Amino acid sequence: MSEDLELQQRRLRLKKSLKELSEMKGMGTELVTVVIPPEKMISDVRHQLGNEMGQAANIKSKSTKKHVTDALESAISSLNRYKTPGEGGIAIFVGHVIVGNNKTRLTSTVIDNPPEPFSSFRYRCDSTFEISQLEEMLIDRTSYGLFVIDRSEAAYGLASGKRLHFQEHITSLVPSKHGRGGQSAQRFERLIEEAAHNFFKKATERACNYWLPMVNDLKGIIIGGPGATKDFVVKNDYFHHEIKKLIAEPFFDVGYSNESGLRELVQRAGSTMDQIELDVERTIVDRFLQEVMQANPKATYGEVMIRSALDQGAVETLLISEAVTKRRVQWICKECKNTWKTSHDKSSAPPNCPECGSNKVFEDDENSMELIDELTVLAGHTSAKVRIISLDTEEGATLNTAFGGIAALLRYAIS
Repeated sequence: MSEDLELQQRRLRLKKSLKELSEMKGMGTELVTVVIPPEKMISDVRHQLGNEMGQAANIKSKSTKKHVTDALESAISSLNRYKTPGEGGIAIFVGHVIVGNNKTRLTSTVIDNPPEPFSSFRYRCDSTFEISQLEEMLIDRTSYGLFVIDRSEAAYGLASGKRLHFQEHITSLVPSKHGRGGQSAQRFERLIEEAAHNFFKKATERACNYWLPMVNDLKGIIIGGPGATKDFVVKNDYFHHEIKKLIAEPFFDVGYSNESGLRELVQRAGSTMDQIELDVERTIVDRFLQEVMQANPKATYGEVMIRSALDQGAVETLLISEAVTKRRVQWICKECKNTWKTSHDKSSAPPNCPECGSNKVFEDDENSMELIDELTVLAGHTSAKVRIISLDTEEGATLNTAFGGIAALLRYAIS
């Protein structure tokens, strides 16, 4: 599995965990968060949690005392499985979570393979989990500044990861023509050029002030516009010297210098923004949508057809929506000991045994995994590429809603 794909999967698992954790609430300060960076000793953390259990004995409320003690015992039990925090560190989120009607259940989430190392130690008891370090990890720092301009208007923003952020639209007061009888044409020409200069200066200064705080995270600045104004503005040093170093060529001709212009700029500059997933993702899903409409398509979708194509070695690129939440579960029947696998939604009830019809079945955790992970492993057997598609583009949303979130471009058409 490539490092890039593994990182995608780590980020996706973290994103799902973050969504679940952010929705959990406790009654009072009963939810325990423990974040351990790589350099922290597990034994030190275990000792601190033991001390916290001693302090919990002083809690007056019997219910709160029990819940906090349960959470700390569970956290210590989880820590006992590790000798060191590993290269990325460990985060433990445990406590009695409200499940409705004033009822709670003890839940525990352990994150031991984060997409980047935890930065600092954190211990907290609260009614919510402390998830700020997880949120920080999901910020996509691969970004390009976007700027479009002509003599009448300008706009700027940011393309980050798969998202386009439009920051501001600025209009100018530069007159396009003048017809003043008896007045000096040269004088009005100077006034027009001065107004243009002031507008160019204002637009570029605002854009630079927006980008400079994040300059270390910017991969480049992409410039566009309807005419030659963009070239003039760059050539005449209107941009801050730190920003000018990042301006990428070529500059792009677009129809507008407003938010629509920024969107067109992203489309035209896709090959230039080689680190941005926005254009790559849209292009590959578009290719699938065009191919699947052909008479003999080199594309397919749906889990059953995808599995068949993977078995035949026909998959060139597997497309999986990040919205796919099913697990590939191995079930064991307590009655007849039959084992079988299904793709199972967490919110659904376990299936009955297909052999004896019994409903006394349980999940074999050691032989079950996320569906995304299983399909990725199968794709690796035939060197098929894998793309995890977000919901942040229209094309990504279409893949999820219209095609069930699982599709493939094929090496050859299959029947």
